[in-house]
Amino acid sequence: MPPMSLSPAFIDELRARLSLAQVVGRKVIWDNKKSNPGKGDLWAPCPFHQEKTASFHVDDRKGFFYCFGCHAKGDAISFVQQSENVSFVEAIEILAREAGLPLPERDPAAQEKADTRSRLSEVMEKAVQFYRLQLKTAAGAEARAYLARRGLDEAARDRWGIGFAPPGWETLREGLAAKGVSEADMLAAGLLKPSDKGRKPYDVFRNRIMFPIRDARGRAIAFGGRAMDPGESAKYLNSPETVLFDKGRSLYNHGPAREAAGKGAPLIVAEGYMDVIALAEAGFGGAVAPLGTAVTETQLEMLWRIAPEPVVALDGDAAGLKAAMRLIGLVLPLLQAGRSLRFALLPEGKDPDELIRDRGTDAMRKAVEGAVPLVELLWRRETEGRVFDSPERRAALDKALRDAIAVIPDAGLRGHYDSALREKARALFRPQRAPFRPGAARGSRFGPVEPWRREMAPMASSRASALAAGDGTAEELHEAVILAALVATPVVLPEFVGELERLDMHSALHRRLRDALLRLADVPDPGAALAAEIGAEALEKLMRQSHVAISPPVRRPGDPETARMCLAEELAKLNARRGHAREVADAVEDMSGLVDEGLTWRLGQAAQALQRAGHGSSEDRGEYVTGANGVQIRKDERDAFQKLMDEIDFAKPERPTDSH
Repeated sequence: MPPMSLSPAFIDELRARLSLAQVVGRKVIWDNKKSNPGKGDLWAPCPFHQEKTASFHVDDRKGFFYCFGCHAKGDAISFVQQSENVSFVEAIEILAREAGLPLPERDPAAQEKADTRSRLSEVMEKAVQFYRLQLKTAAGAEARAYLARRGLDEAARDRWGIGFAPPGWETLREGLAAKGVSEADMLAAGLLKPSDKGRKPYDVFRNRIMFPIRDARGRAIAFGGRAMDPGESAKYLNSPETVLFDKGRSLYNHGPAREAAGKGAPLIVAEGYMDVIALAEAGFGGAVAPLGTAVTETQLEMLWRIAPEPVVALDGDAAGLKAAMRLIGLVLPLLQAGRSLRFALLPEGKDPDELIRDRGTDAMRKAVEGAVPLVELLWRRETEGRVFDSPERRAALDKALRDAIAVIPDAGLRGHYDSALREKARALFRPQRAPFRPGAARGSRFGPVEPWRREMAPMASSRASALAAGDGTAEELHEAVILAALVATPVVLPEFVGELERLDMHSALHRRLRDALLRLADVPDPGAALAAEIGAEALEKLMRQSHVAISPPVRRPGDPETARMCLAEELAKLNARRGHAREVADAVEDMSGLVDEGLTWRLGQAAQALQRAGHGSSEDRGEYVTGANGVQIRKDERDAFQKLMDEIDFAKPERPTDSH
């Protein structure tokens, strides 16, 4: 049941009194070049994810916003919910105050619940002040000394509201009772525990340094207490869950971190209070921590509302890595394009607080800037400490990796993970060669490599790039037709998102077009937005190219079947061409140190023949087969390439005669 009688008429009246542009304008800086305020057409960098371009669009006349980058959308109410991290009702209250519209009467039960929360929040604030005063007394001397050793002076203690709970069993109860707080409210706020011996309730926190826990709006909702007695069973103790506090839905330092991240600071997820405080005091204001439990799905959603790629700062020990591996299992089913985690791997035995104190702020900054993507930790989880010296073990690794990424809901993103992991497996299983030593026997029929041949032969890296690069111009032709087909018939775009995401484009313009199309995949008619983002001139330049203009989907725009057939054919040609290039590169790498000029020339001829074969007409597509690297290639082209390779004489050439 809603907390107040929010009739449709009231919601409509609230929306009518508000300007979405004014509501959003408090959080963004409009892009004056793209915006047309007179028509209610406004653009800005998105407040929900970090970006430099203006992909966040507000239609002030219709009262809706949409981000072409992260796909956030909604009206003024949902904007306040997402930007302020508040509930629907709280967003209504904020907007109603702004619009000067009186709120409807609450129903009695909801009103009572709201009054209880408000009263308990006041009780928690009184407890914060009580504990802060206790830290300044003689009883808090040892706690002050401990905090000073951790680098927190009085000013820092005041900034964080840190206090001290004395050792007595009823110190807080008596202190708050003197201020008119009832035992019932202290129990409801989680400050007292009922006695099982028929006595009065007693203080939950005793002889502990106290850290106030606040919600996103800055209201005290709970405490975390660090034991001063090393013999205590629980070093850290959080408040019990109450009507104010749900530890799985709360983050330490949530509000200040959200504000700092909105100004460009990295969002760092640490383990505990002292890590967060140390990070923030060192200049990393976007630091948060879960509260005594592993990160929950709800907390992940809260983190992603703040930043698309939070950095998890791992303690450099076995426990820290174990926690990270558990987190991977939670995150994978929730991944989306532009929404993931990165991991800062700290030195062995160091948490963020210790790293900053021992090695300084720069060491922590380097760890954050060098944070590795989630796929690296996934690979490490499946391979670390294992040996893959048999086909069965390698097959088991393949299956484990496939099973791990199968839970990723986005097909395109899943494809990228599959490609990245396949590349890592390929590098792991590739035979390792001994370092080259001049004149040393290579243990093959080629014998030692003479100095004269080493001088004549080009370096392996240059050979690979020369032979594998292929005809870049021809590849750009295929890319242009693919992009033009999608622009001309955008209705088929969702069907080809996965293939488009996996395509590497040659030119900057093609990359911009690809990225824009991916951002607009869910937009029914992306033409206007695409022109606004890329520019009408760039689109016209693409469509005017002769090979593009004569392509069937451009001649027949809006014909889905024609577009699908053309896209399937062009993608197959492009993948076949790039598959050939990788085959040649692998062959060159495998013969590193053995290739003379003649062999290099023959490989070059083979590569050129493949390039010419790739220009075959659409009527002569041939049968496609799977190449050694998993890429679909044409059978006739593969056979032609193999014939050329078979003709190469790999025998050791004669040494040139001395002309002198």
